[in-house]
Amino acid sequence: MKHLLLLLLMPFAIGVHAQRSKTAIRSAGAYTSYGDAIRLEGAMTMAEFEKAAAGKDSLDAKVACEIIQSCAKKGCWMTVKTTDGTPMMVRFRDYGFFVPKQGLEGKQVVMQGRARKEETSVAMLRHYAEDAGKSKEEVEAIDKPEVSWKFEADGVLIKN
Repeated sequence: MKHLLLLLLMPFAIGVHAQRSKTAIRSAGAYTSYGDAIRLEGAMTMAEFEKAAAGKDSLDAKVACEIIQSCAKKGCWMTVKTTDGTPMMVRFRDYGFFVPKQGLEGKQVVMQGRARKEETSVAMLRHYAEDAGKSKEEVEAIDKPEVSWKFEADGVLIKN
């Protein structure tokens, strides 16, 4: 009888465990952590990142920079400011965690992961613009793909 009850409850227990979010949100003093636990130490500035990435197609890095905006629908991406002020897209590994949808503009972030030079299609650029709440006219004005650095973060620390 005990074994029968165990067999009946096992699929339920596995299902509950599988539904747990992978997002790890921890508040450590002046920073809130999302995704994998990372440390502040060893982060390079955006200028140091750009110098290290020159002439490369990809680079593993930990970068400290400023957030421009985050996805207003889910918090599934954010853009950060490069040294010339243009945005660099940051996505989160395996869609495994999200950041807040509002209130990140101008905040400092440390992110660890892999940067790659990629071409973003017109369709994806329009999708990002819609997520960011751009007007229909602004979305339709996007008519060329863009080659730029993209960052896939394993973990981020956002300054409170």
